[in-house]
Amino acid sequence: MEGGDDDDGVPQLSGDTLAALQEFYAEQQQRDALKSGIDKFSVGSVEEDWQLSQFWYDDKTAFSLAKEAIEASGENGRIACISAPSIYQKLKSLDAENMSMCLLEYDRRFSVYGEDFIFYDYNNPLNLPEKLKHHSFDIVIADPPYLSEECLRKTAETIKYLSKGKILLCTGAVMEDLAAAVLGLKICKFIPKHTRNLANEFRCYSNYELGLDSQLE
Repeated sequence: MEGGDDDDGVPQLSGDTLAALQEFYAEQQQRDALKSGIDKFSVGSVEEDWQLSQFWYDDKTAFSLAKEAIEASGENGRIACISAPSIYQKLKSLDAENMSMCLLEYDRRFSVYGEDFIFYDYNNPLNLPEKLKHHSFDIVIADPPYLSEECLRKTAETIKYLSKGKILLCTGAVMEDLAAAVLGLKICKFIPKHTRNLANEFRCYSNYELGLDSQLE
C-alpha cells in the first residue's frame, strides 16, 4: 500500500474492508450451502444472525402462518413478506399453485431466492423497486426486526403502500397499542412460537378475522 510502513511489507486491510470481505465470504458460503442443500426453502436453511435481530419461527408456526396467508390471499393471490423470511420459505416449500410472493429483507443472504428477493431497509420504507406497485398485494405479512416505535411506524409505511387491504403483523405483545394506532390492527388468538425461547412475548395482529383463530375456538 502506498505510504505504508508495515513491518513485513505485507499490505494490511482496513477494518471496514476486512469486514466487507468477511461478509462476502459468509454470503458465498451460504449460497453454496443452499445450492447443495436438499431443500433451500426449509426454515433454518439460512442461519439466524442475532446481530440483525433474526429469530426464526418454529416449523409449526411458519406452516400455520403460510397456510393462513394462502387462504387469505385467495385464488391467484399475491403475498408480500416483510422481514419474515421463515414464512416466505414455508410458502415456497408448500409450492402453492398460481400464487405470487416476494420477500422484502435487509439480509442479502436471501438474494439466493432470485427475483423474489427485494432488498429492504425499514429506515427507507418507500425506497422500493418499480415492480412493487401501490396496493398490489392481497395480503402483507410483516415481522419488524426491532421492538421499537420507530421500526414499527416505518415498516407500517411500507405495509400500507403495498397492501390492498389485509394485513398480518407479528411482533411483541408490548406493541399492541401502537399496532392498533398506526395500522388499525387487533390482537389475534393465535400465538406464534420461535425455535428459540425469546424473552419478549410475541403475538399476531390483523385487520381481518384469521382462519387460524376460528380453529382455536
